[in-house]
Amino acid sequence: MNYTIALNNPIFKIIAQASQDLNVDSYVIGGFVRDFLLQRDFKKDIDIVAIGSGIDLALKVSELLPNKPKVQVFKTYGTAMLRYKEMDIEFVGARKESYSQDSRNPIVENGSLEDDQNRRDFTINALAFSLNLRNYGELVDPFNGLQDLENKVLKTPLNPNITYSDDPLRMLRGIRFATQLNFDIEAESLTAIESNKERINIISGERIVDELNKILSTNKPSIGFLHLFKTGLLDIIIPELTALNNVEEIEGHTHKNNFYHTLEVVDNICPNTEDVWLRWAALLHDIGKAPTKKFSKKLGWTFHGHEFLGGKMAKKIFERLHMPLNNKLKFVQKMVTMSSRPIVLAQEIVTDSAVRRLVFDAGEDVDDLMTLCEADITTKNPTKFKKYHNNFDIVRKKIIEVEERDHVRQFQPPISGEEIMEIFNLKPSREIGILKEAVKEAILEGEIPNEYQAAYDFVLKRADKLGLQKVVK
Repeated sequence: MNYTIALNNPIFKIIAQASQDLNVDSYVIGGFVRDFLLQRDFKKDIDIVAIGSGIDLALKVSELLPNKPKVQVFKTYGTAMLRYKEMDIEFVGARKESYSQDSRNPIVENGSLEDDQNRRDFTINALAFSLNLRNYGELVDPFNGLQDLENKVLKTPLNPNITYSDDPLRMLRGIRFATQLNFDIEAESLTAIESNKERINIISGERIVDELNKILSTNKPSIGFLHLFKTGLLDIIIPELTALNNVEEIEGHTHKNNFYHTLEVVDNICPNTEDVWLRWAALLHDIGKAPTKKFSKKLGWTFHGHEFLGGKMAKKIFERLHMPLNNKLKFVQKMVTMSSRPIVLAQEIVTDSAVRRLVFDAGEDVDDLMTLCEADITTKNPTKFKKYHNNFDIVRKKIIEVEERDHVRQFQPPISGEEIMEIFNLKPSREIGILKEAVKEAILEGEIPNEYQAAYDFVLKRADKLGLQKVVK
């Protein structure tokens, strides 16, 4: 079957011309072909395989293009890349690969198109369109990948045990594709992932996190995390999550399965945010529950302090997986640590002072915190579900009212420490800190408005109790 319609972008004709000039065959392969056949929007990158030098082909293509774009050459890998109209086009010579036990970096030799397709991770990524003038647009499909696309199934071109053992990152890629495309993973392939799960230990944290981020960025990440869980990969990568899959019963008292609850929360949050770090917060929001779980006859099951401990555990996970230890970590820690605060408000009478404290502590992230906590409502009782959401609407309205009136989201004390020192002719001392804290507490409790004159008068009264007198100038 011919697919010239897929190759209507002028760049493909230019690559075909360059290939003819160099007397080499070339093909567009991988994601572009897969996404065209699935009628998906393809990503702005295109993979070209040349039966010869991919670097030479890239340089020739650049010569034929009007603006002669710069070619980035990666000699070690035998690849080259150029940018054309917001598309990144990568060129590689067809190759065959062999692997050693302790590395996913292969020993590479020149090969045929068949060799190159053999080394691909999945049959749906081994599909290629010819860019050769004799059969331009013809689909090359040696592994029946087109049928696998129609059946929505992921299979490896060769024995899955070899495919995954050679490059264990392919296990995560397969689970990621299954999540993105809503495909099934072939049973033999799933079994092979489980058998080879320990091989994931040779993959760097950065590459693992890249795949986890892509899974978290899908519409329904639980698909991927269930695959990771059932194959045993999750227990190696984030054992703090799998520890939540434990329901105990004592004297007829049970607690919910916090692992499956967590996956539900992650799915719930996805329609309301594309921020992958807020989705990470949803994934980690309950990790402190496993180590803090206790039972007492009086209270039943409790998880006291799980939010605080969860924030600490989040840092260890970020460190272990070589994730960014900057404001991204701080954001996730804040969300995890504060994850129960709005829920408590939504269950009780909402006071202005409680809302002020919430906004003060959450700052600019208060809206994200509310989004997380609404996703955390997973009760199957329709009456409770409606009640909680109605209460959250009340809290949100209160946040807007309080913020408009009291401006505590980016709280700056209306009277500074320097002014207090000047008023009472003080040097830096403990009393200044006491007065500043008293002003902040008075504003949060609603005793005084967040205004200069009110704060000034309050400081004079409170200072008098400390035996401080205003200096008259």
